[in-house]
Amino acid sequence: MAGPAALSETDSGSAGLAVSLRGVTKVYDRGVSALGPFDLDVCKGEFVSLLGPSGCGKSTALRLIARLSAPTSGTVRVSRPAVEVSGGHSIGFVFQEPTLMPWTSVRENVRLPLKIAHVAAADANARIDRALAQMGLAEFADAYPRELSGGMKMRVSLARALVTDPDILLMDEPFAALDEITRFRLNNDLLALWRNLRKTVIFVTHSVFESVYLSQRVVVMTSRPGRLSAEIQIDAPEPRGEEFRTSAEYAGYCRKVSNALIPSYAGQPGA
Repeated sequence: MAGPAALSETDSGSAGLAVSLRGVTKVYDRGVSALGPFDLDVCKGEFVSLLGPSGCGKSTALRLIARLSAPTSGTVRVSRPAVEVSGGHSIGFVFQEPTLMPWTSVRENVRLPLKIAHVAAADANARIDRALAQMGLAEFADAYPRELSGGMKMRVSLARALVTDPDILLMDEPFAALDEITRFRLNNDLLALWRNLRKTVIFVTHSVFESVYLSQRVVVMTSRPGRLSAEIQIDAPEPRGEEFRTSAEYAGYCRKVSNALIPSYAGQPGA
């Protein structure tokens, strides 16, 4: 029988960890075991990618960290900010689809989490302006989602996640549906944003190339139920750019991560 599950917040000084999962499992109502037991530590300010086969529990792990779902067993701990800010959240979540409200403007889409938190209008407007500027959207504040490209819609989704100034940013394959050129550009912008703001980022992707380019550490997961298979530290110098993307060092890391993935696909259909 699985042990009791626990969700908790820790103070900001707990060993420099932003997120800690211990023995976490997730079993759905129909008996499908989606995750675990899974252990993961993510340090404050770290950029970590979760990589593994479809259905291995990557997105499930994000949802558990965000408290959108509860673990069946194990412990999920998330550090809380040292200073509580009105309307702030410790976690921002960017989904695979932008999920924008089509009937209202970019500005009002970004305002939504502040509106839910009842943040005063003057404070909210300043935060919205800052988030739009961070994502290169200042000129599109009054545009509607139907007028935006896929990449611009994802920028709005990112701005909405950043407007509460979260300490932790969870990203669930946000660029998977974009063309390669747009994806490269957003990868670069995300890295610049992380470099400037030093948020903790946990990024789910199916792309070996994207995981190596973005991350300080790639966590490879097994097929379902997802468990830790391998961890690869990406010790490439910062700042990263096109020189790194076309380097022998980058290709070497991609080979290393690809080789670590091979056991995860063993026994799967088509493997």
